[in-house]
Formats: sequence, C-alpha cells, structure tokens
Amino acid sequence: MRLLTLTLNPAIDLTISLDHLVPGEVHRARASRSDPGGKGINVASVLADWGLQPAAHGLLGRDNAAPFEALFAAKGIADKCLRVAGATRTNLKLVDAADTTDINMDGPAITPEEAAAALAGVVAEAGPDALVVLAGSLPAACPPDTYAEAVAALRGRGARVLLDTSGAALQKALAAAVLPDVIKPNRRELADWAGRPLATMGDVLRVAGDLRARGVALVVVSMGAEGALFVGAGGALLARLAAGPLASTVGAGDAMVAGLAAALAEGADLPRMARLATAFAVAKLGRAGPHLPERACVEALADEVTIAAAETIGAGVRGEDE
Repeated sequence: MRLLTLTLNPAIDLTISLDHLVPGEVHRARASRSDPGGKGINVASVLADWGLQPAAHGLLGRDNAAPFEALFAAKGIADKCLRVAGATRTNLKLVDAADTTDINMDGPAITPEEAAAALAGVVAEAGPDALVVLAGSLPAACPPDTYAEAVAALRGRGARVLLDTSGAALQKALAAAVLPDVIKPNRRELADWAGRPLATMGDVLRVAGDLRARGVALVVVSMGAEGALFVGAGGALLARLAAGPLASTVGAGDAMVAGLAAALAEGADLPRMARLATAFAVAKLGRAGPHLPERACVEALADEVTIAAAETIGAGVRGEDE
C-alpha cells in the first residue's frame, strides 16, 4: 500500500523546555530545539522511521523550506510539497514538568489556487492502492469544507482516507455524504464535534459507535493517560501502555496516526492495530521531535500494550485483558 500525507498548514515547531511555566514571569530556558513539522509532516517522518516510504504533499513557504527539505532527504520521504511565497509559520511549544503549552502562529498568505493545486496533486497520485492521511488545521485560504471535498475526491479514486483534524473542518467532513475511512480525534476534539461533554468512557464509546454506524469504518479516540479507544469492525477495544521516560509530548498524536497508517498498510486486525498505534505514540514520547526509536524497540512496546475488549457501548467498559 502506498502512503501519502497532506499538510496544508505545516509549521516549524520551536520547543522550549522550562523548569516551571509561570504566566507573567521571566523564564530562563533549560533547552530549545527546532523541528520541521505539521501533522502530516510528522506522520510521514514517523512512517519513514518505521521503514516505509511515504510521500509528503502540502504547502511550504519558500523562505524557510530548507529544514523540511533536509528532513525529507535524510529519511527518504518523497517531497511532493508545493512552494509558496513567504515563510512557513513557527509554532511555539513551552514544555515544563507539568504540561505543554502551545502557541500557534498563522502561516503564509496562500491563495485559494495554491491550496487547490496542493489538493489536486495528492488526488492525482491517489488510487486503490493508496492510503491518504489528511492531517492538521486549514490555512485561512481554505474553506471549512476543504477536507470534506478532498475525502470525496480521494475515495472517488478508490483510495482509503485517514482524517486527523478538528473544529469546523472535522464538523464539515463528518457531515458530508462521503465520509473518511478512519478518524483519530482526541477526547476533547470528539466532544467538541458531538457538542456535549464526554465525561465517561461510556460517553466516548457511544459517540464513536454512532460514527461507526454512520459509515466511518474505524474511529480511534486518544485519551492521554487513559489510553486510546479503537472502534472498528472487530469491536471496541481500549488500549493502554504506561509511558517511560518522557522527552516530549509534541507529536505523540501524530505518531499514533502513523501507527494506524502502518497497521493499515500491513493489513492488521483491530488488536494489532491498537497495539501498534499505541506503541508508536509511547515510543515517540521518549524522543524529541517526530521520530521513532529502532523497530525492535517499538515492537517490544507493542507486546506490552494492555488491550481490554468492551462488551457494550453503554455506561462503561467491561471486559478482560487479552
């Protein structure tokens, strides 16, 4: 299976590590690093570490395309991104022992024609042997239904589509006549889409089950320390794996998306998918930037994932560890 990613609003992630973030105070950074990123770029980077050969589509500002080009060259990622005038945005990640605070900037002023050209490029390359990952926010030039239209065009060419976005873009994509094959919201994003709090696991299960009934083949909901819920043709599974030493949480959700894509590429069943996607996310937590350790390490983590089979989509989860 060929793997394609689309990132219409990439970013250079500037991560600054602090002892403790106190609003209004002056801080001294313990460390800082800069990584070419954006959700689809991160997915492609992690897939390449797994030994696959993804193609990265999207839009990059000409003024600072060099870090992205270096990443693509180093990892063997096919660079299908269009260059536009200006600089790709920089997103600031403030990391202390308690949490990560994100400050996201606006990207370059792209035109509707440039966005349409990037979409046309990934659609032209797609086919029945392709899985396309549509990931991240949309630039201002793109209307909220951009992903909905992309899903319809890609599925019309026989491709499978994994969508990872939020807000109005997710709302429009899930209200469309043609739905993505796979979605991976986090719990907050799913609650925003549902328009109500999802306080219990049963609440999350019901919403995921409703989406399955409407035609989304696989719904994956990441829930931080609570694990991740996988609802697909094989049932509903809750996957958990304790994190080891933490280097950075930045891009952990994107690593889970990459794990899903890798599992789909190998034709994995739902338990294997849950194990691999969870292992990708946890393995990435031990690395700064969108990178995985060696494959054997990730497979060892996959073997340690605890899987609980949900018996019902109702008030709670009942099951036994596999």
